[in-house]
Order: sequence, then C-alpha cells, then structure tokens
Amino acid sequence: MNLTEEQRKQVAQWLNQGAKLSEVQDRLAKEFGIRLTYMEVRLLVDDLKLQVKDPEPETTEAAKPAGRETEKAGAGPRRVRISVDELTRPGAVISGKVTFSDGQTADWYLDQMGRLGLATEKPGYRPSAEDIEEFQRQLDQELAKYGF
Repeated sequence: MNLTEEQRKQVAQWLNQGAKLSEVQDRLAKEFGIRLTYMEVRLLVDDLKLQVKDPEPETTEAAKPAGRETEKAGAGPRRVRISVDELTRPGAVISGKVTFSDGQTADWYLDQMGRLGLATEKPGYRPSAEDIEEFQRQLDQELAKYGF
C-alpha cells in the first residue's frame, strides 16, 4: 500500500501518541478511506520503520503500595535468596538453592520438560505465598541471565 507523505506522517504521529495497531487501522479507514487488514497495518508500520509504544505496566504500580503496607505493618522486608548450581543436578537443565524469608532452604530444579521442582530439606515444609512469588520473580531474572 502506497501512502502519501502526509499519511505517513499522520501514522507516525498516531504511533507516537501511543496508538495501537488496531487504532491505526481504524483511523486509516475513517480519516483516509484506506481499509487495511491488521497484518497489512503491521507490515506498513514495519516498512515505515516505526514502532508501537508499549503500554505502561500497571502491575508494578499496584505492587508498590502492597509492599509498603507490609513494611508499615511491621512485617519487615522479606528476604528470599536464590543461587544457581555450578554443577547441575542429574536430570535437570538447571538447578540451584533457595533460602526463604523464614530461613528454611530448598533445592530447586528445572527439568527437560520445563517443569519446576522444589525439594525442601524439612519434610512437609510449605513456603508462604509471598515467598513463592518472590522466589519465582528472582528465578525468572536468574534464568534470563542463562538464556532461559
């Protein structure tokens, strides 16, 4: 699809204002009478060497007040620490150790099927939900360092 220079500038302006591809598609149809499929709009944006702005993450803002509330309540900062083994345990793609906020430790591993396993030293021990969330967050960061 060939657009005039004015139309190209308008598409760039919409994207700079934070418009999504579907919004660009609708505006092209309404303002210029150009009907394109979503894929065509996507290719058009790529051809014009433009990028769609990512929306601001809302979860980080929602998580901050919750963290402040627990600190105000006297719970103190939660400390979950993980490490990656230099020598991976047999049957695992990657493995390591975790220490939860209450001092309990466990071995974690990721098997060939992508399943996460957690082997605690104390039989029947179950970490708190907050510790599990923090463990998963830190594990995601560590796995990204190793290309997972």
